[in-house]
Amino acid sequence: MPARFVSIWFRHLLTDWLTIRRPDLQGQAFVLAAPDHGRLVITAASKAVLSQGISEGMVVADARALIPQLQVFNDRPGLAEQLLQALCKWCIRYTPIAAVDKPDGLVLDASGCAHLWGGEKPYLEAIVAQLNAFGYDVRVAMADTVGAAWAVARFGNGGQGIIPSGQQTDALLPLPPAALRLEPDTLERLQKLGLYQVSSFITMPRSVLRRRFGAALLLRVDQASGWEEEVIQPLLPPLPFQERLPCLEPILTRTGIEIALKRLLDTLCDQLQQKGKGLRSAVFKGYRVDGKLEQVEIGTHRATHNVQHLFKLFEDKIPTIRPALGIELFILEAPKVEDLAPLQESLWSGGCSLESIGLAALVDRITSKLGEQVIHRYLPEQCYWPERSFKQTDSLLEKATTEWRNDIPRPVRLLPEPEPVTVSAPIPDYPPMLFTYKGQIHYIKRADGPERIAREWWVEAGPHRDYYTVEDQEGRRYWLFRSGHYDADNPPCWFIHGFFA
Repeated sequence: MPARFVSIWFRHLLTDWLTIRRPDLQGQAFVLAAPDHGRLVITAASKAVLSQGISEGMVVADARALIPQLQVFNDRPGLAEQLLQALCKWCIRYTPIAAVDKPDGLVLDASGCAHLWGGEKPYLEAIVAQLNAFGYDVRVAMADTVGAAWAVARFGNGGQGIIPSGQQTDALLPLPPAALRLEPDTLERLQKLGLYQVSSFITMPRSVLRRRFGAALLLRVDQASGWEEEVIQPLLPPLPFQERLPCLEPILTRTGIEIALKRLLDTLCDQLQQKGKGLRSAVFKGYRVDGKLEQVEIGTHRATHNVQHLFKLFEDKIPTIRPALGIELFILEAPKVEDLAPLQESLWSGGCSLESIGLAALVDRITSKLGEQVIHRYLPEQCYWPERSFKQTDSLLEKATTEWRNDIPRPVRLLPEPEPVTVSAPIPDYPPMLFTYKGQIHYIKRADGPERIAREWWVEAGPHRDYYTVEDQEGRRYWLFRSGHYDADNPPCWFIHGFFA
């Protein structure tokens, strides 16, 4: 499959954007300007202004001498780049690989995409029609190389140019040297020598071109002709496991959305199964006709490529999708994928284990309905310091590297960070008589301890802790500790760290 690239040139990016926001400016004479060395310099001009001899880079004062009624708006730094990034994300509906081409364009890797719209001509027409509907004046071109598409979009004849595969060099010949994206000094030298077209110098010996104009000219010629590969940097790197489903007509109903999801799940899970993998998370995206994006996400506690199970997880979230005027493209992505080994599973006649597919499916359904924060799984860590003695995992198959400590009682609930408490009548190496926590006084009736826990000196420095298991007058048990050694002149601080069942 030959590579095919699309270059989109926004001829009046900033002024079109402002006209979209301010429809009353349609057909008016206005410019955007930014300060430069104490002067206001025009950075973008409307079509009405350009037709009267005013161009970018002109000082606003000089422009107003030509057009007294000229309206001037402030140009925000980075505005053009922000607009291009937003438009680039919108173009992902036409290809998974879209890149920003500063200062006023986009590049799409359309390899293998055009047939989904019925061919290259309908593909480009769909892109132009949508951008024109938004209010942007664009020119587009498609070719085997980024350089050729860029050149034809900006210097070719007509608003849409489709260069047949393998004919990009011929398409470049009648164009001016600026179509090769050359530096200004190189263009100036070519102009002085009377080389007004690419055909005037492209057949010259390469050694002559290198000596007279440098290696940059040869690189641009090679990139545009396809002799040197040009890599684009996509705004969003495409995922290896992704399926796309464009729609001939916009989808408005839940039934249509479910049919699209089922088709995408069938294709994606078949691909995963062939490669011995299963997904741990999936994102279902719907690109609406009005340019908005609707998406829902699911996660699983073990890798799977079971279509029915994944559809059930998505089914609960489909009502949150708002199709509005209709969804024209569906995308299903699997951002997190793991190897899936065949599992010999026993029936649920006795107990069940964490390796049970049924248990994983049950946990997935619960978290899908109630949220990911409802179910937690913890594994022990080889560390005595309480905050680092365990870790949280979202996988049911992850194995513990050590055993839980059960020789000494530990609280069922451990606070993320110890919280200070106020104590009364502390005695060295003894628990306090009472403590105050969140404004409530707890009289201690029973206590065990102290248990001294020191920090790992190779991790961090700091005082040790002397922990006590205490019980108050209502029978509730807490885990308190004193930080550091007892000192009557400088009383140590006390903290609460956990709650027993």
